[in-house]
Amino acid sequence: VQLVESGGGLVQPGGSLRLSCAASGFTFSSYAMSWYRQAPGKERELVARISSVGGTTNYADSVKGRSTISRDNAKNTVYLQMNSLKPEDTAVYYCKADHPFSVALWGQGTQVPVSS
Repeated sequence: VQLVESGGGLVQPGGSLRLSCAASGFTFSSYAMSWYRQAPGKERELVARISSVGGTTNYADSVKGRSTISRDNAKNTVYLQMNSLKPEDTAVYYCKADHPFSVALWGQGTQVPVSS
């Protein structure tokens, strides 16, 4: 059972980034998927969430209109497209898998520094 994030890295303010989270070892299509982030010295916070079949998405107010969460159940992958990045978006980004009858699963995180 594994979630592996990728796509992080240094980006300039105003830039864009697409994070990916590849899942393995469980029935990906049965799980709702989320992206969380944790900035230095702050608590981990929800960024975006997508239902198991992708029909419902939710976003934190701080990223609404700038970010899009999507999933490809055929590839067992969830994505987070982030645009117009700001220094305050700097954080470690984690993906999470949720199922009502299973323990939540977390990835190891990917760093996203936003700086000029």
